[in-house]
Amino acid sequence: MLLRTTDPFRDLDRLTQLLGTTNRPAVMPMDAWREGDRFVIEFDLPGVAQDSIDLDVERNVLTVRAERVARNGDWEAMASERPKGVFSRQLVLGDNLDLEQIQASYADGVLRLVVPVAERAKPRKIEITQDQRSAGELVS
Repeated sequence: MLLRTTDPFRDLDRLTQLLGTTNRPAVMPMDAWREGDRFVIEFDLPGVAQDSIDLDVERNVLTVRAERVARNGDWEAMASERPKGVFSRQLVLGDNLDLEQIQASYADGVLRLVVPVAERAKPRKIEITQDQRSAGELVS
């Protein structure tokens, strides 16, 4: 599960992340959901080369970094609305996920992470047995 932290400046920071600045480009949009025994996270990274994407997990913090490089050469920009530079996003993941088994794939500008739910966090059935001693005492 994805955990949210409380921060009084979160709304202001989120607004600047969405709009971006020249020093800090807009963050990568993300969707996250649970499918049965796995947690899926997708990041939109159009125009980003796969080899510029870096994923790190330290404790329960997942960090995604990517870079969209500016074009070089002899050309004149007519419009430049897509932010360039380094993008970074951190997610605090819950203890109920198996961070050792994260799978990552990248296709069509979408980075997809699949994180399985940890075995210890999966629901399990507990068998109830009848205590013969107490059953015999009730009959007498």
